[in-house]
Amino acid sequence: MAHVYRVDESFDRGLFERASCAFGVFDGVHRGHRFIIGQAVKAARAEKCRAVVVTFDIDPDELFAPDQLKKLMTNERRLSALASLDVDAVVALPFTRDFAALSPAAFLDQTFCDVVPSSIHVGADFRFGSQAAGTVEELVRWGESRGMAAFGYGLELFDGVPVTSTRIRALLQKGDIAAAETLLCAPYRIEGEVLHGRAEGRDMGFRTANLSIDPLLLAVGEGVYAAYATVEGERYPCALSVGTSPTFADEARANVEAHLIDFSGTIYGETIEIEFVRRLRPMMKFDSKEELIETVQGNINWVRENLAR
Repeated sequence: MAHVYRVDESFDRGLFERASCAFGVFDGVHRGHRFIIGQAVKAARAEKCRAVVVTFDIDPDELFAPDQLKKLMTNERRLSALASLDVDAVVALPFTRDFAALSPAAFLDQTFCDVVPSSIHVGADFRFGSQAAGTVEELVRWGESRGMAAFGYGLELFDGVPVTSTRIRALLQKGDIAAAETLLCAPYRIEGEVLHGRAEGRDMGFRTANLSIDPLLLAVGEGVYAAYATVEGERYPCALSVGTSPTFADEARANVEAHLIDFSGTIYGETIEIEFVRRLRPMMKFDSKEELIETVQGNINWVRENLAR
């Protein structure tokens, strides 16, 4: 596991000296991101220098477009996922409005100061600096004046279609969990704190954990899912409801509720992790409480029979 450096006044930019750097946000750390990072690693190993991932401590859209953003992972999970790759270091730059307002050249000067990497590897659509005016061409010019190479890569294809975070979010929205996992190279996960809920599940014979999820981190579409829940290091199959049930639409807000198979503890206030496996059905309005109970019990039985503990 590579070390994650959070840039502050004590950070030694000597880490960048003649390093091969992959630069980007990398939300999801998906196949496309891994290709770019892999190119930086390949160059580093050939030149016998450090392979460094350069990213931000937050997604820039958290500042500039939070209403339109659906993140694939938390910032902490993103940094951890990057550090788990075959790199030597991960550097997280503090992303602020003042930093974003710098001209493209000043943006790069502040990032690297007087230290010159050997090379920088980015996606062809990489943008930086004020109004996202900086392009790969400007990065190349900045590098050439300092003896540094810059490479912009086209989008990685899978099944003939570019791999992007937008594509993965679209798959999650329509409930295609398997396809999203293939592009992510890992299961899609969320985590949330268990809150006191409305207790409808308990009243109907199946207890549920009501989860508080940051809307920015809920990229998956509404529906009922088979999943795994990790509680205090233990992994349990669970049936998961995402969204507001039309049956309770007049009295409930959108939420995430999980019924953990063979779990009987009390976990209010605990943070649990959910790993999505499969979408079982869309949200449905039921004509009777009995029909609702029968359908939910069927979902629970499917999970019990098909997801191993």
